[in-house]
Order: sequence, then structure tokens, then C-alpha cells
Amino acid sequence: MVGLLGSGSWATAIVKILLEQPQREVHWWVREPDIIEGLVREGRNPTYLSETMLDVRRLHLTSDIERVVEYCDDLFVVVPSAFLASALEGVRAEMVQGKRFHSAVKGIVPQTNQIVTDFLHQTLGIPDDMLSVVSGPSHAEETARNKLTYLTVASSSTATAERARQLLNCNYVNTTYTTDMRGVEFAAVMKNIYAIAVGLCHGLGFGDNLIAVLISNAVAEMQQFMDYSAPASVRHMHRYAYLGDLLVTCYSQFSRNRTFGNMVGWGYSVKAAQLEMKMVAEGYYAAACVERMRAEGGLAMPIAQTVYNILYQHADAAVVMRQLAENLK
Repeated sequence: MVGLLGSGSWATAIVKILLEQPQREVHWWVREPDIIEGLVREGRNPTYLSETMLDVRRLHLTSDIERVVEYCDDLFVVVPSAFLASALEGVRAEMVQGKRFHSAVKGIVPQTNQIVTDFLHQTLGIPDDMLSVVSGPSHAEETARNKLTYLTVASSSTATAERARQLLNCNYVNTTYTTDMRGVEFAAVMKNIYAIAVGLCHGLGFGDNLIAVLISNAVAEMQQFMDYSAPASVRHMHRYAYLGDLLVTCYSQFSRNRTFGNMVGWGYSVKAAQLEMKMVAEGYYAAACVERMRAEGGLAMPIAQTVYNILYQHADAAVVMRQLAENLK
């Protein structure tokens, strides 16, 4: 059986994908009672992707996460990284033995400063060959509208990756496979920080010319950070799990991280922007986690450092972004 943990936009889109196979049933852990009520009553998530209709006859909805984990062999984890540790508090290592976990979380667990696969491995003892990462470029809004989407499934195990691909492939989703699980996961974390930087530029009145230069520099920063944090013998940054995901997150109207940066550039406080968005901008948490790792490694990453300084050190966005712009290469 297939289970899914999480109830946001991307979680809802993945449920829709999983239901494309007519006979498949999905066990869905949803924390919020009002979302369960809306799904049962109207066949749609009333809070996220509310225009997307789902066949609730094939959904087993519950607010008991342990029930879903114990019952299902394949579990898609789509809980925002900031809330993952608390969501899994009641789950014990013996409950997950022999189960495959497919992470579609694009963030770092802030309580432990770990990417999700490392967190799952350390806290629940899930072996690497039972873990996979599902990455973009993919905006939930487009996927939910059946727009053609390419996903990368990354795992050290071909069998685990093939199972995830079997579950996800449908007439509007194509998947590919890579063994670079941690590289793909770190790329999904980093691109959110750079999307905030792009939003800041836009909110401050800079144009596409500068943004193109910023993104070009961001690719170099990403590669440096990934070579430090997740070394790989072969990694092609031009592939869509890396560069493609970065581009769509930086440029798309659906990018919540770009939107968050845009609002801060306009003059919103960080807290006000978070409250008004009503959605999690993963790049906010990633900026602090990556800053700690960058400092430990002695890496020079001026774009990521500037975003961190604006979000956490109350630096004047107009001043420090102008300084950054003058030093891009």
C-alpha cells in the first residue's frame, strides 16, 4: 500500500498523481481536521490547490500518522522540513522496518541541521537503500493542472528508485533516475535560497539583466557547496534536477520563495511576509542551516550569505543587495 504524509500544495499534487492509476488507493496523513473535512465533503483540499478534485473514494484519510506508517510499504514524505521532526515524534524505528521512504521535501530539518534523508536515517534507522528523493523542476500548481512535468528520483538503490518511478509516472509526469541522492537533495535546498535572492532583487527594483547574472553566480555557489557537503565522482549541474529546478524556482510566478523575497524587498518585515503568505517558504529555514554549514567549511558564498544577513541579521536589504550586485562576476 502507498501512504503520503503532508497536506500542502505539493502533497496534494502528489496525491493527485498517485491516483492517476485507476485501481490505486492512497493512505493520506493530514494533520488539519478542516482539510480532512473539506476533502470528505467536497473532494478537494480547501486550503491548498482547492480547484483540484480528488477521488476521495480511493483515499483513506486520517490524522493518525502512526496508522499510515504501519499500514503502508511505500511512504511519500511531503511535510515542510520545519515541522517534520514534530510530525514524526510518535513514529518508532521498529514501525518502519522494510518500508521505503520517498522524500519530496525541499528543505533542511532546522532542529538537527540535516537534509531529510539523513534525518530519517539517523532518527529512524532507515537504510540508504530504502530511501529516495523526488525532485523537480516541479511547481504543484502546474502539475495539478496536468502540465507536463519531469521529475528526478534519486536513490542509492535502483529497486527503490524504480518503485518510486512506477508510482509517479503517468501521462503528464515523466521521471528519470540518478544515484546522486544527497546532491539532488542539497540542490533542492539551495535553489530556494537563491529564489529568495531573486525575489529581493525584483522587489528592490532590479531588472532581469541583473537577475540573470545573479543566477549564473548562484550556480557556481551551488556547485561549490554541494561538492563540500555531498561529494560525488560525477555530477552534471546542467541537468534539470540541478539547474532546471533552480531556474523554475527563481523565475516562476508560482515560486513561494521568490514571492517571499519579493515581499521583503518591497519592505515587509520577515515575520509579516511569512504571515501574509500563509505558506512555508523553505528557503527561510535553509538560509540559516546553510550558513552554519558554509561557515564550518570556510566557504565563500556571497549570495547565500547576503540572504542570511537580510533574513536573520536585520541587514538593510537595499544596501546589502546593492553591495552584492556590485561584486557579482
